[in-house]
Amino acid sequence: MSEAGGTLSVRLAQDGPIPLEVELHCVPGEMLALVGPSGSGKSTILRAIAGLYRPRSGRIQSGGEVWFDSQKGIETTPQQRRVGMVFQQYALFPHLSALENVKIALDHLSESQRDGRAKELLSRVHLSGIRDRKPGQLSGGEQQRVALARALAREPQVLLLDEPFSAVDQVTRRKLRLELSELSRSLSIPTILVTHDLDEACMLGRRMCILRAGRTLQESIPNEVMQRPRDAEVARLMDVRNIFSGVIADPSEAGHTRLRWNDQVLDMPYCSDFKPGQKVTWCIPPEQVLLHRRDRPESKGARENPVVGVVSEMLTVGGITTVVLTLERGSGDRLHMDLPPHVVKRNQLEMGDQISMSLLGESIHLMPWYPLTARARSEERM
Repeated sequence: MSEAGGTLSVRLAQDGPIPLEVELHCVPGEMLALVGPSGSGKSTILRAIAGLYRPRSGRIQSGGEVWFDSQKGIETTPQQRRVGMVFQQYALFPHLSALENVKIALDHLSESQRDGRAKELLSRVHLSGIRDRKPGQLSGGEQQRVALARALAREPQVLLLDEPFSAVDQVTRRKLRLELSELSRSLSIPTILVTHDLDEACMLGRRMCILRAGRTLQESIPNEVMQRPRDAEVARLMDVRNIFSGVIADPSEAGHTRLRWNDQVLDMPYCSDFKPGQKVTWCIPPEQVLLHRRDRPESKGARENPVVGVVSEMLTVGGITTVVLTLERGSGDRLHMDLPPHVVKRNQLEMGDQISMSLLGESIHLMPWYPLTARARSEERM
């Protein structure tokens, strides 16, 4: 595998036909996940990097090589760009065996070297035993591995993955994610992953770039984007479930910010970005909503931003129970809380129960105010 790629730097801009206002960077050994709704320009960005699409303006540089510069009139061909790309449908040649599909990308080697290198790459993606089978004889997961081996055969400076797991079942997807995570750590090249799956982006991406209508909204580590979205637009794209409106209240003491939410006031660490009387949108992760134990109603944690609600929904998926509460105070806001099933069982939670909880002040995140319409509120509750 080549180690000469260096950092990938991409800046793209155009009004149409596909609007783009994107700037991103990916360093060797890093996987950057591009996330956004359909039509946000994710695949177009990959195609521009690979040289399969020419944007109106911008610059693409891999290490010391400039692949595209609209101002200087530089535009290298796809063949000149050492890019490995795995497409959504893999694009394998149906009449060729797995080994032959990989060998076809090894034309930079001598004929005597190609067979051994192709076998080595198939072994690297755990396919040593099926090298003579054609794509029609392979499962979706096996086809994906062949496509990945073929992408690596070019000894790329950049690896591009366009929804690589969308055509396989959930069990296979989980296995492939683990394999790709292991493989990506061993690669010393930038890797760009396009995915609609937020869990996948958080699991595999060292950083995430959130896109909408071809525009970069936020780029950061997954935990930062999930827990501290830049604004309500990013929060919704990231499926943040607890998004509410409030007003900054007068502080009760130095070093604190107070947030008026409906008819109660929440206390949190001081935030200099917002002033008393200012409308804000705010959110809190479901795992940072603390259930008050029924057998310890007077615990210290019960005194921090206490809230009372009625259990209106309960759903257990993947070892976590999401409890949806309709709040007693306010305008019918619904609060999501994620709990391990043993906590639900210990507290004997059932539909219709009235329970109390605390909103941890240090986990409350303030954002610029955005009007939460009736439709938007309904979407937040889904």
